[in-house]
Amino acid sequence: MPVPSIRLGQLWKLDETGDTWLVTKTYSEAFSSYAMLRKVGGTDADVRRVKVEKSAGSASLPGYTFAQEAEAF
Repeated sequence: MPVPSIRLGQLWKLDETGDTWLVTKTYSEAFSSYAMLRKVGGTDADVRRVKVEKSAGSASLPGYTFAQEAEAF
């Protein structure tokens, strides 16, 4: 599900398992943006780096669905 931008504190659900992941960091490398995700209720080892997919005015994380009802923080 696309959102205007990927921000710290957003919650995303992994499509495969339904687990909830928290965005803890976003950064850019060359021409790509990445989000660091930490599994909610997980251990320090439950961290993933996911490439952000951008399109006209929106962003998404492949394999994940935005898990919050409102986009406003």
